[in-house]
Amino acid sequence: MQRLVILAPNWLGDAVMALPAIADVRRGLDGAHITVAARAAVAPLFQLVSEVNDTIVLGRGASLARVGSWAAIGSELRGRGFEAALLFPNSIHAALVARRAGIPERWGYGGGVRGQWLTRAVPRIRGGHQADDYRHLVAALGFGNGAREPRIRVGEAAQRAATELLRDAGWNGSMPLVALAPGAAYGGAKRWAPERFGELAAALAADGVAGVLVGSAADRAAAIDVADTFRARAGSAAPLHDLTGRTDLPALAGVLQRCRALVTNDSGAMHLAAAAGVPVTAVFGPTNEKATRPIGAAHAVIAHPVWCRPCMLRECPIDHRCMRGVEVGTVVDHARRLIR
Repeated sequence: MQRLVILAPNWLGDAVMALPAIADVRRGLDGAHITVAARAAVAPLFQLVSEVNDTIVLGRGASLARVGSWAAIGSELRGRGFEAALLFPNSIHAALVARRAGIPERWGYGGGVRGQWLTRAVPRIRGGHQADDYRHLVAALGFGNGAREPRIRVGEAAQRAATELLRDAGWNGSMPLVALAPGAAYGGAKRWAPERFGELAAALAADGVAGVLVGSAADRAAAIDVADTFRARAGSAAPLHDLTGRTDLPALAGVLQRCRALVTNDSGAMHLAAAAGVPVTAVFGPTNEKATRPIGAAHAVIAHPVWCRPCMLRECPIDHRCMRGVEVGTVVDHARRLIR
């Protein structure tokens, strides 16, 4: 095997959780050229992954609203000499992309219609952690499993970019930092209240630790609410640095490595920080921490036990009790332990 393409998961957190499986494949195909094909939002992650030689950015998936998109399925991968495609997404679309690209070997979890488009279909075992789901797939394909924890390497360019962003935001270069990620891409139900993040930041500021708000442009409203509460509690002189919407993935990884810890919802930033070696305090509500918690002993997961969780809903249909029950003091205590 000389040329393999791996279709990456479509969400950042899932893509990070797939990294141990990618490392397993690299060990088994030492010397092969491994390309990752990923959506634009996820593709920059693989700049930080030494096991990957190249990255292809995939366009939007086909849809009924864009008739011409169906003719383009697989075009990004066609004619590149790939001998095999490893599919981490379990979608019909991913299998169709590999088949339409003319890749002779197509590997992934089978089941349903997509199974007919795979040359090696692995029966799926449900349950457990998402990272183990990916590792089981590659093990069934003959690639021995190695370390379970995802790892990325943050290069000098990303570290320099992170330092410049932090200094532009007012960091003095010496005050300890803790990253705060109040957003979550899946839906509002996953979000611990921004006001509570603000109270947390104020408590840590009293310890001499400055907060750094991180997230995408979509998290801007939450960041503003965090900052408003923080100023009301800590005063205008206390430092809170806002980098929301200002970082690409490599720079975000660099910023996270500058911090002593991250406090976050169940999010892509949570997994990115863990892969960068940063201790994480993660607040879980509607999602299942057994399936998506950050991997490793350095991290703390906080969940309030109520009968309705994990419901996996994007928005809470009742009173959001799973998140409202997580007290600020509990999160502060966990964060302090990790920062120390």
